[in-house]
Amino acid sequence: ACAVGLIAVGIVVKPILSGTMSHGAATPGSLLPVIIIAVGAFLFLVAFLGCCGACKENYCLMITFAIFLSLIMLVEVAIAIAGYVLRDKVRAEFSKDFQQQMRNYPKNNDTAAFLDQLQTKFECCGAANYSDWESIPGMGKDRVPDSCCANVTVGCGMDFKPQSLHTKGCVEKIGSWLRKNVLLVAAAALGIAFVEVLGIVFACCLVKSIRSGYEVM
Repeated sequence: ACAVGLIAVGIVVKPILSGTMSHGAATPGSLLPVIIIAVGAFLFLVAFLGCCGACKENYCLMITFAIFLSLIMLVEVAIAIAGYVLRDKVRAEFSKDFQQQMRNYPKNNDTAAFLDQLQTKFECCGAANYSDWESIPGMGKDRVPDSCCANVTVGCGMDFKPQSLHTKGCVEKIGSWLRKNVLLVAAAALGIAFVEVLGIVFACCLVKSIRSGYEVM
């Protein structure tokens, strides 16, 4: 169940990050969901190995299960530490790539639709604020996307008044949304770690029991 949960989290997060980041070289932000999915898939295989070992009461399989589960925990701890250390770098990367997507707005309909959806959902405008759109070729000084408007109507972004727009930038609003939901992610991570610790403890107990049975025989 924990493995399936990790895979699901990775699958959900991957399109969100890939949609807001450049499709160029691999970056910490773009690699994170791939690592989560890989860890989840490996954990699923290890769990299957543990089930087989427990059912057959196989000493070697249970030892292998305990070792692999311990390695997975170490990887998860390393990911958590890396995420905390690189949080500012990921934010800067997100801001840079969001501005790149803004430059593609007048030229790419898919990018325009995605940014419009993002600005409408998070009630934001531009990377830092609405003035970011002034430097975008093809937009003009007195024009922003209609999705920047507090009340979205066709053409509301033309000759706008600042008070009629969303005042905060998308980088800040999305960052705030992530911080609000980080407690849920942390709680889920602690739950998974607790289950993994139980798995290691029970595996060691079963290994001890199997060894005792061999000694009696």
